[in-house]
Amino acid sequence: MEDSNLTEVREAVGIFDSEEDLQVAIDDLLSHGFDRAEISVLAQVSAVEKKLGHRFQSVDEIGDDREILTKAYIPVETIGDAEGAVIGSLMYIGAFTGILLVASGGALAAALAAIAMGGAGTAIGVALARFMGQHHADYIADQLDKGGLLLWVRTWDKNDEEKAVKVLSAHSGHDVHIHGFPA
Repeated sequence: MEDSNLTEVREAVGIFDSEEDLQVAIDDLLSHGFDRAEISVLAQVSAVEKKLGHRFQSVDEIGDDREILTKAYIPVETIGDAEGAVIGSLMYIGAFTGILLVASGGALAAALAAIAMGGAGTAIGVALARFMGQHHADYIADQLDKGGLLLWVRTWDKNDEEKAVKVLSAHSGHDVHIHGFPA
């Protein structure tokens, strides 16, 4: 490890014009030895603007701002897994209640009502899943409206910096560069 990195936090920064390019770059970073914890993206635009105290016109303005709000990247697959879990768990609760009622000698009408609640739970789960998907779509669209999707990669030495810049550039990242801040 180099001495400069003990007193300075260094990152590769890039801007992507599509979620697909961003995802492929992240996958490539992970396959080149970067840890998921070393990769971050811009927080929700409204939260960033609230923290800044003003609106920003373009992500170009904020990519090197040390105080900018970031968050860990969550892959689209993980969002899909969460949507499936919401739908499945709410459906399961209603159906399981119906099974318990039948098993405990409950009335058929009560059991059917509980099973219907499983259907209602499924409908609620689908609505929540749609909300989650829409929230993610809005998050991406808000950033694209501001000029792109920002990605930061923590680097520890010159080798990391070179790998990160090469990967980000290879996957349509633009304004790819390294910046540093006091540790």
